Amino acid sequence: MRAAAIDATQQARVLAAAARLTASSKPRRHAAHALSREVALRAVHSLYQELALYPKPGLVSLVDNGSHTDMDATTFMRSLFSLRHYYARICKAGYDGAPFAELKRLGIAAEKRMMAATKGINTHRGAIFALGLLCAAMGRVRALRMTLTPAALRTALLLHWGEELAAHTRATGDSHGLQAAAQHAASGAREEGALGLPSVFDVGLPALQAALARRAPMHHARVEAIFALMAHISDTNIYHRGGAEGADTVRNAARQFLDQGGTANPQWQEHALQCHKHFIDHRLSPGGAADLLAATCLVHSLATMPPP
Repeated sequence: MRAAAIDATQQARVLAAAARLTASSKPRRHAAHALSREVALRAVHSLYQELALYPKPGLVSLVDNGSHTDMDATTFMRSLFSLRHYYARICKAGYDGAPFAELKRLGIAAEKRMMAATKGINTHRGAIFALGLLCAAMGRVRALRMTLTPAALRTALLLHWGEELAAHTRATGDSHGLQAAAQHAASGAREEGALGLPSVFDVGLPALQAALARRAPMHHARVEAIFALMAHISDTNIYHRGGAEGADTVRNAARQFLDQGGTANPQWQEHALQCHKHFIDHRLSPGGAADLLAATCLVHSLATMPPP
């Protein structure tokens, strides 16, 4: 009888603990689901903000196709629509503390969906990687109840997946970006990820915030950010299309635009359009800067999210 009583007591305690865990996990699952949906919406919107920006030298927009003959705004719209569930899933994976292998699996599946949607055209491969990492980092920040800041996003990214990202950077492959990186010692999406997206946090976001601080419209701030990124990064997209000479052309044009005052210059649109035409004439398309601009827009958006 005594043993039976003890067993019954232990069973009651276990059941009570399980009930408490279940009760606490239900709102947690609901919070993760709601967060993932919101973050995915913001990620897709950030991709659209990059697409809609104009003038944007050499890049596809709602106005023209830039330096491209194989894609247009419709191609990009199909692509970003195909990614909406991916960003929710990778945010949820980050919330759950998933290993990098799971994030990579989700990214590979998203790339396949993108290629199917665009009939084999690479529109958002870099954005799948960069924005996907940011969505996962946002999941970790909220799961750990950290104060939401850009620095917290970067810390979560490096703290939880830094070593795996570094190993991923050392991996080889046959993409145009990896070939260009090997030939010209240029950095690409993998290197950005391994370092916690420094071009986003140290270049794109400060440029955007500085423009907003002087009360510039958001459109001007995004133009300022993409020119700052073009002036700073070694874009494997440019090296693939224009080699080292093309990369110098892009950096010099971007620096000249910024040295002339950027969007604070009354003639900024004329200068940006001249740069756009020059890039088209030389078939230059800074796609890496475009991906990082979208990532910059996402970080800015996530940092303004209200607390749960």
